Amino acid sequence: MVVVRKANDSPQADSALLQTALFKQIPRQEADQLLGALKEYTLPKGSTIFRQGDTDHRMYLLERGRVKLVRQSPDHRVQLLSIHGRGEIMGEIPVFDPNGGPRTASAVVMVNDSQVAALEREDLFAWLNHHPRVAVDMLQVLANRMRTNNERISDLVFMDVPARLAKTLIDLATRFGEPFEKGLMVPHDLTQEELAQLVGASRETVNKALMDFSNRKWISRKGRTIIIYHPGALIRRSRM
Repeated sequence: MVVVRKANDSPQADSALLQTALFKQIPRQEADQLLGALKEYTLPKGSTIFRQGDTDHRMYLLERGRVKLVRQSPDHRVQLLSIHGRGEIMGEIPVFDPNGGPRTASAVVMVNDSQVAALEREDLFAWLNHHPRVAVDMLQVLANRMRTNNERISDLVFMDVPARLAKTLIDLATRFGEPFEKGLMVPHDLTQEELAQLVGASRETVNKALMDFSNRKWISRKGRTIIIYHPGALIRRSRM
């Protein structure tokens, strides 16, 4: 079931939205002027927020949960591009490049009761006209996204699969890890194929590297959760 409401209908929603990249650097009074333009959705696992080929001009703020961006080729192969968590902006390209064509990926909800808020381009730009300094924050978000993409391309060229896997696990642990007495639990909610896509390698090669990490006692696997016992070892392997 999809629940829709205006973001400012709920104080709890306001609080979550104010922690996203768009709002966290600005005073509450200025944020209030835009909160009313946001439409919030509570979505179950498997829901699609936007689809590859859509021609809308809106972006989304992820308040709670996790979302994956996937792209499908003409022959129906699917590639996992990235995973997004609380406080992140998604689907911003059509907002800042409205003549750049349709969306190039789909956003799929990974966990139940994920919350996103939609913002139309017209509402954002009308607000930015009154608060132009916020555009600098937006540029920083976009620059960081570009830096991450460039780094991923570099990793594919210069790093072997175990190093890329180690780096991916550390990134997932940093963003979604849950501390416990023996290490970090990382509930990634990915199939083996999706994890391999995120690393940029075949499933067989990634599974071989995972088995090696397990044999070294750096990690263990339990369903779609990875337990990291020695993050330092993974960090060192990611730099080899």
